[in-house]
Amino acid sequence: MTNKRNRQSRRNARLPTGRSIPQTGAQILRKIVNTGYSESGASFKKGTMAGWCPTRSSPQSDIDMNLPTLRARSADAVMSIPLASSAINTSRTHVIGAGLKLSPKPKYKLLGITPEQAKEWARITKEEFDLWANSEFCDLLKKNNWYDMQDIAYQCCMIDGDSFAAFKYREPLPGMPYMLRVQLFEASRVCNPGSMGLNSPWTVTIKNPDNGNRIINGVEVDDDGAIVAYWICNRYPYDPTNMQIPQWVRVEVFGKTTGQLNILQICHDERPETYRGVPYLAPVLEVLKQVGRYTEAELTAAIIKSFFSLFFEESYANNGNFFPLQDAFNRQDRVSLDPNAFELGSGTMNVLPPGYKVTTVDTSRSLSTYEAFSNQLIRQIGATLEQPYEVLLKSFNSSYSASRAALLQAWAAFKIRRIWFVRDFCQPSYEVWLTEAVAIGRVKAPGFFTDPIKRKAWANAEWYGPVMGSVDPVKEVNAAALRVKYGFSTREKETAEMTGTNFDENVESLAIEEQTLRDAGLAGGMEVDASSDKDLLEQEQQQQKGGHWI
Repeated sequence: MTNKRNRQSRRNARLPTGRSIPQTGAQILRKIVNTGYSESGASFKKGTMAGWCPTRSSPQSDIDMNLPTLRARSADAVMSIPLASSAINTSRTHVIGAGLKLSPKPKYKLLGITPEQAKEWARITKEEFDLWANSEFCDLLKKNNWYDMQDIAYQCCMIDGDSFAAFKYREPLPGMPYMLRVQLFEASRVCNPGSMGLNSPWTVTIKNPDNGNRIINGVEVDDDGAIVAYWICNRYPYDPTNMQIPQWVRVEVFGKTTGQLNILQICHDERPETYRGVPYLAPVLEVLKQVGRYTEAELTAAIIKSFFSLFFEESYANNGNFFPLQDAFNRQDRVSLDPNAFELGSGTMNVLPPGYKVTTVDTSRSLSTYEAFSNQLIRQIGATLEQPYEVLLKSFNSSYSASRAALLQAWAAFKIRRIWFVRDFCQPSYEVWLTEAVAIGRVKAPGFFTDPIKRKAWANAEWYGPVMGSVDPVKEVNAAALRVKYGFSTREKETAEMTGTNFDENVESLAIEEQTLRDAGLAGGMEVDASSDKDLLEQEQQQQKGGHWI
């Protein structure tokens, strides 16, 4: 009976953590047992983990506090480290290229119009949009057209973490009936009033004295955390060439009267409650810098190795700063010791004074492991940036399958970034332009201003840009034809993704070309020789069997 009561008391005294408390008349000690991640990722007992003590804080502490340094190092890496420049330029080339092209897709069923009417409306709207977008007058600075501004906005976003585009309106110009203008800003100009972009724990978040809203690194948010305005400085935080007194302008996200967008922020958030973007190269900056230093050291060593150095040695002791052996000879028998007086070359013979000899220096080095070691680091960088090694270095030396797999992996990331950019910049810009076009009567869109769902239906669009490079064009075309044949894709989509052109325009051009050939008495080029295609496929299969692609 006593033992039973003791066991019960021990059970009642047991704490949730496994500890025990002193009991009346006796003290029971229990060992604390670690569970779960305490013995692995959260362990402080293991030697490999004891010194790893990071602290997870808010996005403002982890990101905004460090953004000025991250931006400066990211920009410096792009300017001075070839690998960093390759990562940014490769992404920009494949995501944006010469600019993403508009393809209006009004939802004709919802709008109550026929497919033919929708197609005609899309053609007219595309021409009107190109009138505005393909002109430098769409830029407030009158320097770039809208397609070039895509390139600038995307590259700034990749280097700084985000970029900004403000919509402004100016008087129409001859040949430009639209008032809409776009002005791009770099991320460093959007900052808290008075901070000049130098963040500290006391300046990352401040209060707007007029309404009590928080201003987080240049982004004003209300009590719900929603963005209501951006604070833009009239100069860069550090600009020795601009002596203007810093002044900040508050730009509201939406206009009070029309509800139209006034400004766009191009970025992709990594965490909730994050109001500023992180530079694309931030996770690999340390490794990039080390690879850059390693490359510079190897280059210096290679240059030194290419030198051929000679040293002149005296056979007699000399503790002074002159050559006393020369004094033992008559002036006419002396030989100049000026290094510029000696030459190395075929058939050349120089005379040294007695007591001197020439010693060469061996500049050879042991076998360097630079290529193997740096390639492993570059593979890690590429994996982090979602750019395979082959794509990052533009080196496709493996098999067809490996090269295609690398391209597919890279394009999966490029497509995602293109979708993000379209959501942040292209589609909002198109909708703002379309609003003006409908308002001034250049584009007809019944119900655009009265029904939100019709407004969205008229503004529906797709965007096409650079296409993935083809390792084997025959295979790519055959795969596209099969996707169209079995309904997995459309001719319009495949045409845009494979060649970047418009299917309807291609068909019209082909019809004109066919008629031209017939008028000239030549056979039409659209006639397909099935036997030649079959021979080509058989030849390709034979090459693969013979190890051509292996």
